This record gives sequence, structure tokens and C-alpha cells, in this order.
Amino acid sequence: MKILVVDDEKDIQLLFQQRFRREIRNGQYYFVFAFSGEEALGYLEQHPHEAVLILSDINMPGMSGLELLGEIKQNYKKPPPVVMMITAYGDEENFNTAKRLGADDFLTKPVEFKLLKDKLKALADD
Repeated sequence: MKILVVDDEKDIQLLFQQRFRREIRNGQYYFVFAFSGEEALGYLEQHPHEAVLILSDINMPGMSGLELLGEIKQNYKKPPPVVMMITAYGDEENFNTAKRLGADDFLTKPVEFKLLKDKLKALADD
């Protein structure tokens, strides 16, 4: 499963690579990282059918994760990627906005990697 992780915090790449070391080595997951909403859209334009799952931070400079979500759900329908929003702010307004824009799931920071792995396994089994 190819996963696009979008977060303006660059250390997230190392964190995901450490937490998913075994799964990456086994070829179970392949991670691509974008450090802004704009960079993520550029990646999706160049690789429109590759990302099966997108994990996006909400609060980023420039294009927010919510704006990115709106673009993805409007412009990338085949295959429709699963989009999970990740934020340090688990407030109801962001949750409701993300759901209204078509978010498939919502996680809070710090990311509970066991929970994320369980969700990814469930997606892979579908």
C-alpha cells in the first residue's frame, strides 16, 4: 500500500520510517512524504493513481490540510484515495469540517502508531 504523508514538520518522515521499519522492509507499506499541501498536490498530479492512502496534517502554512482535503476529494476520484486527517487539535470544529469535506478518518497528535497500524491493517483487509 502506498501512503502519502503530508506534514510541515520534517521530522515526521524519520518517525514514520522508524515506527514502520518492519512493514517497509517487508514491502507492506511504501511511504512518500510531502511537506506542504502544495507539494502533495504536485505529487498527486505526477502520480495520480499511486497513493491509496493520504495522511495529512490539518494545520500547515500555506495550503491547510483541510484545503488539501477539499482538492483531493474534488479532483482525485479514480481511484478515490482514503484520506485520514491528523492534527494536534482534536476540536469539534476541525473534526466536523474534515468530515464534511470527505475525510475518511481523523487522528490526533501525537499519533498513536498502534492505532494507526490497526487502521491500516483494516484498510488492507477490505
